[in-house]
Amino acid sequence: MAEATASELEIVEPTTTDADGAVSAPNGETNQKRTREDSDDEENGVSKKQKVEAEEERSNVEDEKEKKKPSGPLKLGFRNFASSVEMFDYFYNLLHTWPPNLNLNKYENSMLLELLKKGEREGDNKIGGGIRVFQIRRHPMWKSRCFFLIREDESVDDFSFRKCVDHIVPLPEVMQVKADANKALGGGKRHHGRKGGSKR
Repeated sequence: MAEATASELEIVEPTTTDADGAVSAPNGETNQKRTREDSDDEENGVSKKQKVEAEEERSNVEDEKEKKKPSGPLKLGFRNFASSVEMFDYFYNLLHTWPPNLNLNKYENSMLLELLKKGEREGDNKIGGGIRVFQIRRHPMWKSRCFFLIREDESVDDFSFRKCVDHIVPLPEVMQVKADANKALGGGKRHHGRKGGSKR
């Protein structure tokens, strides 16, 4: 390896940078560094960091939606459903075609039990000591047809098939249960204390 001679070496003069970011060479020339513009850091009051965080949140929400979307048909009990709407229609038709106050047959009983196990958030509490049979009855508060389960201990409880289907596979937004629906329909009112307007 040959050593470089002094004539071959290029002498580099030191440079200095002032507070404004201008670089000055010993020969007096100044090279302006490109300064950052405010539009690079913030655009419409939103910093790059905030934009990145917002994009990450959006991708996380999209990932959650993708996790909820099943690939292929949905199997529930003995049936395969192509979508949440098809599953909803099946149970809706069952609710509105089966005669009220009659026990459902074994096939429909197992379909509703599977729906309840997979879709009800408090499924274990609803099932309790075991379910003997399902019936369709008129709900005393809502004055509409509703699925009721009758447990082995003869206790009775209702459940929403719409909420169960939506929990298994999200329904389209227009079909989802609204949080304020009970209040709008007069539900959720708790009356405590005495009746009447007298005060003691």
